[in-house]
Amino acid sequence: MFLKILSHPVFVNLNFHMPIVVDLSHPLILLTGENGCGKSTLLHSIHYALRGDQVDGYVYRLENKVAAPKVFLFDAEQHNPRMHLELFENNPQMREFVQMASHGQVMLSMFRETFPSLPDGTVLLLDEPEMALSLSNQRRIVKMLMELVEKKKFRIICATHSQVMIDAPETYVINLDNHINRNVIPDDLGVEGSSTIQ
Repeated sequence: MFLKILSHPVFVNLNFHMPIVVDLSHPLILLTGENGCGKSTLLHSIHYALRGDQVDGYVYRLENKVAAPKVFLFDAEQHNPRMHLELFENNPQMREFVQMASHGQVMLSMFRETFPSLPDGTVLLLDEPEMALSLSNQRRIVKMLMELVEKKKFRIICATHSQVMIDAPETYVINLDNHINRNVIPDDLGVEGSSTIQ
């Protein structure tokens, strides 16, 4: 499955060359790159394309589309269950867990319980799911993602900064920094890894 982006207001602003062709044929894809390089934008663009949505300024063609019973987008920042306790009105035990557990524990529960409950063949789109997780739990979710691929025939696309996930041999990595004619980072940010804060 390939997504060809012919026009997109954000990617044009980031100086991407059009069209952008994204290979979505692998079962576990990671989108990575520097802050602001377009990972989340691309993930949401894939979501729109898989659902067949029309968005102003976004022109795309999806080739060899794989039929999926469900497309599920989870943004770890916007969809934090701890911020949406109303979702658990009918499940007081889960509501109590969400209130008492750490952010990382809540995220792990998503991987253990919520994602596996989705229909077989789901396309699961994840935006920075590692945000609250320790390194050992990042390794754990790579295994969980592969189990979803192998046992439930999921296709998973994930925007991430996690080096643990990027280095995992099971993943196919698309580094957006390699496909962009980027604006030059200002010199006043100093040397990489050092601070210029006075």
